[in-house]
Amino acid sequence: MDHYKQSPSMTPDYKKIYSDLVDLKYPEKKHACAKILAKKNLSSFDVIEINKIIFSYSQNLKANQSHRSYNKETIYKILEYQKKNYLNNTQLALHFKLSRNTVAKWKSLFNI
Repeated sequence: MDHYKQSPSMTPDYKKIYSDLVDLKYPEKKHACAKILAKKNLSSFDVIEINKIIFSYSQNLKANQSHRSYNKETIYKILEYQKKNYLNNTQLALHFKLSRNTVAKWKSLFNI
């Protein structure tokens, strides 16, 4: 019996997932999500942004937070956002719902 294993380089088609989600469950938010969904491929950073638009983070924030993971590209974009908007680690952590320690660790790992 052959088992299909998904290679680590394969990622979910976030554009299709979120397009369907907006069309079927949140049609009133379609206009707000249009700019992000117009992209050819969605990055992890785009997924974070579209989640902020679609879902209310006041519900089950801790449960949602435990399932997040970030790739290098997303971490760089988050740290670039910090530089661009002149935020300190605490402000960045509050904006992206992260731990201040996580932000500090990323900055030390990537020598930023």
